[in-house]
Amino acid sequence: MTAIERHMRPALTTPMVTGGLLLAVFLVGLVVSLTPLGGLATAAQSLLAPASGTAGLVLHYSWWPRLCMALLAGGALGLAGVLMQQVLRNPLASPTTLGVASGANLALMTATLLAPGLLVAGREWVALGGGAIAMALVFSLGWRRGLSPGVVVLGGLVVNLYVGALAMVLLLFHQEELKGLLVWGAGSLAQNGWDSVAYLAPRLAIAGFAAVWLIRPLALLELDDASAKSLGVSLKWLRLGGLGLAVFITGCVVSVVGIIGFIGLAAPNIMRLAGARRLKARLLGSVLLGALLLATTDLLLQGFSGKLPTLIPTGATTAALGAPLLLWLIPRLRLTARRPPSASRTESHRHPMPGRLMLILAILIAGIAVVGLTLGQGVEGWGLALDPAVLEWRWPRILAAAGSGVLLAVAGTLIQRVTANPMASPELLGISGGAAIALIITLFLVQGPSNLMLVGAGTLGALVTLGVLVALNHASGFQPERLLLCGVAITALFDAVRSIVLAGGDPRGQQVVAWLSGSTYYVDPTSALVVLASALLFALATQPLGRWLDILPLGAATARALGIRVEGARFALLALVALLTAGATLIVGPLSFVGLLAPHMARMLGFSRARSHMAGAALLGALLMVTADWLGRQLLFPEEIPAGLVASLIGGSYFMWGLRKL
Repeated sequence: MTAIERHMRPALTTPMVTGGLLLAVFLVGLVVSLTPLGGLATAAQSLLAPASGTAGLVLHYSWWPRLCMALLAGGALGLAGVLMQQVLRNPLASPTTLGVASGANLALMTATLLAPGLLVAGREWVALGGGAIAMALVFSLGWRRGLSPGVVVLGGLVVNLYVGALAMVLLLFHQEELKGLLVWGAGSLAQNGWDSVAYLAPRLAIAGFAAVWLIRPLALLELDDASAKSLGVSLKWLRLGGLGLAVFITGCVVSVVGIIGFIGLAAPNIMRLAGARRLKARLLGSVLLGALLLATTDLLLQGFSGKLPTLIPTGATTAALGAPLLLWLIPRLRLTARRPPSASRTESHRHPMPGRLMLILAILIAGIAVVGLTLGQGVEGWGLALDPAVLEWRWPRILAAAGSGVLLAVAGTLIQRVTANPMASPELLGISGGAAIALIITLFLVQGPSNLMLVGAGTLGALVTLGVLVALNHASGFQPERLLLCGVAITALFDAVRSIVLAGGDPRGQQVVAWLSGSTYYVDPTSALVVLASALLFALATQPLGRWLDILPLGAATARALGIRVEGARFALLALVALLTAGATLIVGPLSFVGLLAPHMARMLGFSRARSHMAGAALLGALLMVTADWLGRQLLFPEEIPAGLVASLIGGSYFMWGLRKL
């Protein structure tokens, strides 16, 4: 055996075993789903025309169209994922990364409420229009940088968050009217005939031919920009063409079956792990693997649907099953070369007088708190509200918002410095999602859980998530791309749990929606004081950790040379992040952007050393959340937009403005 053969065998063993297991599960799913309908023989007879009996009708008009739709949609999403990853040179890219699926979902929600006549003309065009608008917004953010891969991915992340917050606002105010879209939005493959297959198949065939035609020019994107330009390639228009084709494919799929986004991320990465280096091999393999992944999940779901207590959409199930698969594959996935973290990622210019700047921020917080306490809209319009009954209702919300902002800001600062990754935050790494999953499960399994039980459950969920992140990224030195990919997988799992809960029609789903949106409406005085006191206590407790946080971004070797026990320090800091995140998630939900926004703003203002960085971020986090809570009470008066959603909109606007300035 040659050295090359010995090197290739370990790389090929895992995907071959995975593919074999997946094919075996697919065959089991076929048998399980067909057993109640007469077996394989009856299914074969019913493919072209319905056989006699009820089973024949079900097979011809439902089972076969559903299987074909699963194969078409899965293959299409795999193809779209390969195109996006090739154009952006980033394994994090997928059909949902650039906001296409979320834009289509928001467009359908808006049309259902404001212009239902458009749905009669064709809901697929409404979905395609929403996806195209979201994609155009992402393109506008990255156009000045020639659609640079990093800027486009970051723009897609911001647009996704922004559009998701808007969709949550609509769902919060119109849950009954939008109930029918909840199942569709979670990815439903149910079919009542061949019409949807006939609609989707020719469009995907045209897209497939276009992808084959683009293989040779897209392969040049594997070179660096200078080399590709020297060959006469217009990178801007080539990226626009590749991403435009991926958007078209995704829009077609979303308009028919809803949001099934995880396939486009998992299938290309599995093929990359399998050793598929050429674009043609990755395209073909991802199409086949995506089709097999989605069809297998749907077949098993059909086979066991009668034994399940509630309706579970296929898209949510695919994400729930695919997220652990991706987490298992991440350590085996070859990304960029290893390199130690750079201190420049966390350092910026230093403000000459950080103490004075902190005082200014504290005065601003006091000012906005007074405004939030006394100024607002009423029946007679704007005015001062000095009624003790009104003040007694408002001050707990202001304190809870400030406390949760401090908790998220400190948690974001800690995780950014521990990982030396300025894009890390409790929201992006899935820590908030892990805490949310644990809280949702507790709400459904325990009748009337106490706040202490919820905090404990949320902390446990965040700790488990952090444990997974540390286990998967310890050997790579917390490489940013790998760390963010783990966060994407965990967030996908959270989205799946949320979709299953909302699609099931359980009355407790409305309580979950209200909590997920991040409202401070139900905060009582005792809880508000506890949250604020805990936030201040934790913020002060992190100050002695400043030496660790100044040295850890320099790399493990440097930290050990300076006498720091790196593993113990990281464990202590990450455990603190889990506790901070759980407490904040319980108040403002998992959708807030403060954990990423506040540390960035603090760094831009000149808080560069660890202690001042944490203090500045904490003040900015409190300022953002108190402002968001007041704005949420005024923008749609007498209705309220939860503070967590307003913070997401503020954060999204800030980052879109920042990207335009790049």
